[in-house]
Amino acid sequence: MDVERLRNAGREVLLFLMGGMGYFCLELLWRGWSHWTMVLVGGLCFIGVGRINEVLDWDTPLVLQALIGAAVITVVEFASGCVLNLWLGLNIWDYSDLPLNVLGQVCLLYAVLWYFLALPVIVVDDYLRWRLCGGSWPRYRLFRRKPA
Repeated sequence: MDVERLRNAGREVLLFLMGGMGYFCLELLWRGWSHWTMVLVGGLCFIGVGRINEVLDWDTPLVLQALIGAAVITVVEFASGCVLNLWLGLNIWDYSDLPLNVLGQVCLLYAVLWYFLALPVIVVDDYLRWRLCGGSWPRYRLFRRKPA
């Protein structure tokens, strides 16, 4: 493995851990407790949301990126909930008492909250990638530009 690939892998691990620990701390503030697996789930979400404007171009409106980010987080939450809560029986969270839930692992309320979490995650990830990886300076468009 060459040095540059190793350096890039190290940066991804650093971003993963920063996102995971950020989510763990956010959950401590929101619920008063968390589970160590939330570092892994949060890290996956941070990397997934951060990749959105690596795939889409910078002209993609930030509001659309956040909507995609909310979908990414909801999918990761559902998959990890099925494994951690339903299969392994860890009972880390249960949305069964909330309306419009799916198997108690995701619900509409939290999907909407993930939208508002995705907005700063996109910006923080882009800033960190710029500082750590020498990527492009982040620039955003809130809404699509009107045609001339």
